[in-house]
Amino acid sequence: MGYRIAVVGATGNVGREMLSILDERGFPADEVVALASRRSQGTEVSFGDKTLKVKSLDSYDFSGTDICLMSAGGSIAKEWSPRIGAQGCVVIDNSSAWRYDADVPLIVPEVNADAVAGFTRKNIIANPNCSTAQLVVALKPLHDAATIKRVVVSTYQSVSGAGKEGMDELFTQSRAVFVADEVERKKFTKRIAFNVIPHIDVFMEDGQTKEEWKVMAETKKILDPKIKVTCTAVRVPVFIGHSEAVNIEFEKPITADEARAILREAPGCLVIDKREDGGYVTPIESAGEDATYISRIREDQTLENGLNIWVVADNLRKGAALNAVQIAELLVNRGLLAKKRAA
Repeated sequence: MGYRIAVVGATGNVGREMLSILDERGFPADEVVALASRRSQGTEVSFGDKTLKVKSLDSYDFSGTDICLMSAGGSIAKEWSPRIGAQGCVVIDNSSAWRYDADVPLIVPEVNADAVAGFTRKNIIANPNCSTAQLVVALKPLHDAATIKRVVVSTYQSVSGAGKEGMDELFTQSRAVFVADEVERKKFTKRIAFNVIPHIDVFMEDGQTKEEWKVMAETKKILDPKIKVTCTAVRVPVFIGHSEAVNIEFEKPITADEARAILREAPGCLVIDKREDGGYVTPIESAGEDATYISRIREDQTLENGLNIWVVADNLRKGAALNAVQIAELLVNRGLLAKKRAA
């Protein structure tokens, strides 16, 4: 028995990636419907070798739909997710709208799959922030082995995390620099071409940005509330792929060799860690790939029980679309949708 799937925000970067991944992974869907705002109605999007015409979210009936993959922004998710859930459809939301709600599970399947059962309270499951998703995939097996006390993470986040407008701005600014045109700034607070910007999302009263707060709050909710987390989030002139330099303090001793062996066996992780030129992964190699790549595993000589690691992943896939589809697969594989249908 196949399922009926709706993708909201199907014309955006992540929505299109969701459709692509559903097809790639052979998700058991009898029907996939592409939805977006009324102004995008009739737009064509690809689903494998098929073309789907986008329908309007405003007039769509979700009562016969099993799963809604939501990638349409926080305000739309806040308004529509409860309405969709009330019609019996499970919403997997990619925005930040529901991540911090105590009645909504925040899921990374490799890390806290068992928490997915809590979706029945609101029929909503939250997808984490793109930076958090790849971070906790790398941290989970190490936490299980040696118990993490504190994490210091610096992110190097690609412009695709800011949507199509961010990618367009990097392209147009880079071209302008090469032809000596005026460099125009629209999306970012400062020029992004050949530059880095230590500012993602809005500033909070304590001086951190909302992006940095998200990494802290989500890591605690997904992995362990006792872990101390601090973050500096930086936008870099890369089109796809987020990178993170992560310093970890453990309660128990753990060597770099032990960590490397643990991570090689961990779900979702791919270790590329040779101590030679090019023996590590950069964002360009992660683009289009599903794995969370881990390199530069080494002991921190300034800290008792400390390690440094380098974590890279495709933010449009593991950081968003892939994780959402994996959550949908989790619902199917555990028979949770069959139970809901029977009820």
